[in-house]
Amino acid sequence: MNLYTNPKVASHEARAARLREASGGNGDGDGSVQVHIDAQLDADKAKVFAIYGKGGIGKSTTSSNLSVAFSKLGHRVLQIGCDPKHDSTFTLTKSLIPTVIDVLEGVDFHTEELRTEDFVFQGYNGVQCVEAGGPPAGTGCGGYVVGQTVKLLKEHHLLEDTDVVIFDVLGDVVCGGFASPLQHAERALVVAANDFDSIFAMNRIVAAIKAKSKNYDVRLGGVIANRSRETDQIDRFNEATGMKRLAHIQDSDRVRMSRLKKCTLFEMGDDPEIVQIQNEYLQLAEQLWAGTEELQANPMKDREIFDFLGYE
Repeated sequence: MNLYTNPKVASHEARAARLREASGGNGDGDGSVQVHIDAQLDADKAKVFAIYGKGGIGKSTTSSNLSVAFSKLGHRVLQIGCDPKHDSTFTLTKSLIPTVIDVLEGVDFHTEELRTEDFVFQGYNGVQCVEAGGPPAGTGCGGYVVGQTVKLLKEHHLLEDTDVVIFDVLGDVVCGGFASPLQHAERALVVAANDFDSIFAMNRIVAAIKAKSKNYDVRLGGVIANRSRETDQIDRFNEATGMKRLAHIQDSDRVRMSRLKKCTLFEMGDDPEIVQIQNEYLQLAEQLWAGTEELQANPMKDREIFDFLGYE
């Protein structure tokens, strides 16, 4: 038995109907059918950040190094990987840790049999790590697993017994269960490079977060420029929409090497280039901990941003 053949899990059609009823039809935006988590599962004590961005733009690298930066500032940190590839935390743990879906299958989905140590693993500098996991490629709903992971974490009080929670979310997917972190986050952050594809994706993510903010406390925090020497296109987009650049992680081969070495940038020595990037993450963590303004960004229509981006 698995999550997708478990008789306790309702059919897709029945579940979708209940979700429409629970959301008042389309409360998260026209045509929206979202995974709604019990309101009692709110993370009341921790500062919660959800990190989105185009696939392959460096969200996991950003999340892991930001987690370490928070821990270096003395905060208790929990990082939650929300990608079925379950590779968000490997630079922290030096391994591909068992996923929530793995351990649930091991107990035939009887969550009461799980212990915290079955699915939470300690990484570098004390960062606690969880990987949601997901179904085999091409089967099932990975977003649903993310929603169940959030529920399990709350049942074990993990969203309360920490200072900072970072959700590292799959690609630019912001529908269904992949949007469930937005129901808990204080701020949603976007990772983007100074190129057409990632800014185009960022624009759509901004629209999704704006829709979610109608019903939840999440607000846009800003963009983390990554893998780019310059930020001129990101800055143009920010000026036009009301977004804000929070940090600029320089394009550096040291970042690539850290992934190959399966470690964070804080374990890569102390040469000037590494220290500069480490300090950028530390400054970002300090800024986020102190609290960022609630951005009221207004995304463009797809055709509008298509014409907007680029050079004359």
